[in-house]
Amino acid sequence: MTNGKKLATQAPAILPAKTKAKLTAIFAIVLGFFLLSTIKTDATIGELAEGIPNMAQVFVKFFPPNFEIIGPILNPTGPLAETLQMAIIATTISTIICIPLSLLAAQNVTRNKVLYTTVRTFLNILRTIPDLVLAVIFVGLFGIGVFPGIIALVIFSLGILAKLISETIESVDMDQMEAMSASGANVFQKISFALIPQVLPQFTSFVLYVFEINIRASVVLGLVGAGGIGLVLSQQLKFYNYPNAMMIIIVIFAVVVIIEYISTKIREAIV
Repeated sequence: MTNGKKLATQAPAILPAKTKAKLTAIFAIVLGFFLLSTIKTDATIGELAEGIPNMAQVFVKFFPPNFEIIGPILNPTGPLAETLQMAIIATTISTIICIPLSLLAAQNVTRNKVLYTTVRTFLNILRTIPDLVLAVIFVGLFGIGVFPGIIALVIFSLGILAKLISETIESVDMDQMEAMSASGANVFQKISFALIPQVLPQFTSFVLYVFEINIRASVVLGLVGAGGIGLVLSQQLKFYNYPNAMMIIIVIFAVVVIIEYISTKIREAIV
């Protein structure tokens, strides 16, 4: 009786023994790959410890930042304005293009499997190309400047937006569209009055999110010659003007934080 009472009072296992064994094996495999990768790439704690003194020596050269260059940076026709304009143009164009692509990439809207698979494959290909690679290609085609950066950001944004919005469309309540179909509504009426109201809050949130990404990405693309404040930052680093570079980094950080704060508040109000 005592043993029976003890067994009755024992809490049941959260996971079965078989599941625990699988999780343990997966964890061991991942840990093994991690350790192997650190050894093969020499990315060890010892390497990091050896590099910290050098990091400190370089970091000291960035201070104090040169406040005299704030004026040219914040000029309405300056590099910071170019970066913001690149992000705005790229986000706007990609948002317009992604609307039909998102509908075609949504399985509950596009019944033609060939068309659905073709559009999905095209969007997957777009997402596999890094934005830096796109920028390098278009800088080589069109030369150094803002235009190749905008094209790279448009393609980069299109892949992200179309995926997010198409998945949102696939998760909507189809009862409203079916009810409109039963009442004789055409495709455009169903999309306008049954689909868009359900998707619009998330659509707006995703557009703002991609705009934030484009702000940061446009800075990075400038490092490979795609215009904007990133190009100026790259030039200052190449000429070892570290105080100027530090001031540019501070300005970029402040702008990104402000834009993310405003974007977050807008998303909170909409969603």
